[in-house]
Amino acid sequence: MPNPVAYQLEVGGNRGHVFASRRSPEGPAPAAPAVVLVHGIGASHRYLRRLHRLLAETVDTYSVDLPGYDSTPTPEHTLSVADYATYILGAMEQLGVLEFVIVGHSMGVQFAVEAARQQPERISHAVLMGPVVDPKRRTVTQQSLALACDCLLFERPSSNFLVFTDYLRCGPSWYLKTLRVMMNYPTEERITGVSAPVLVMRGAKDPVATPGWCRRLAERAPRGQLVEIEGSGHVVQHNRAVEVAEAIVSFAGLPAGGKAPQEFKA
Repeated sequence: MPNPVAYQLEVGGNRGHVFASRRSPEGPAPAAPAVVLVHGIGASHRYLRRLHRLLAETVDTYSVDLPGYDSTPTPEHTLSVADYATYILGAMEQLGVLEFVIVGHSMGVQFAVEAARQQPERISHAVLMGPVVDPKRRTVTQQSLALACDCLLFERPSSNFLVFTDYLRCGPSWYLKTLRVMMNYPTEERITGVSAPVLVMRGAKDPVATPGWCRRLAERAPRGQLVEIEGSGHVVQHNRAVEVAEAIVSFAGLPAGGKAPQEFKA
């Protein structure tokens, strides 16, 4: 599978990147919906690369770098969760992707939920990995301690390296602006308006997305279910890419792929 094609796309005056792996760029429309992968706060497409590569073996797969992250330009003003969702939907429309499975990680869960609410006819399934923010722990201190615990005890050096270097690329100013947005978004309320089938996914050791919180979130979704991936913390899509890909494929009824979590370079 060749490396994805990178697109720089502007929606509403904000510019981001989309990395596209299309199986038949010039051929007929694919039978299965595409998959769109969305990173969380401070992160980028880089910690989604293993999962992207696996899914791209059988379905059109897109990884998004949202405005203000990785090497994308920083917006002039703070973006809301709804703004990020609008960017995702608009960017995919520019690429001709009108229906897709949306997969969000961490704060990317909030963007996925909001996109599914904004244009429900375009989202066939929503996969919410390591969701934030548990309303029972809605303080920055609680979230920071959980993330620190995850990094120290349950992550691999490779996942920590990707996350921390992405945080540096994002920069503290934009991270802190977005952190306020993340903390104030009521995921547990907004998910009740998602009509698409929802899969809440967590690493079984994840101290950020706790079992009780994920269970409650799945129960509040009109068509929700929960799955736990053994042997992983918060960055489950990197550390257990094969198992995560298999869960997404089974949930969304996508063609099954291979087993080797190879990475692309971008």
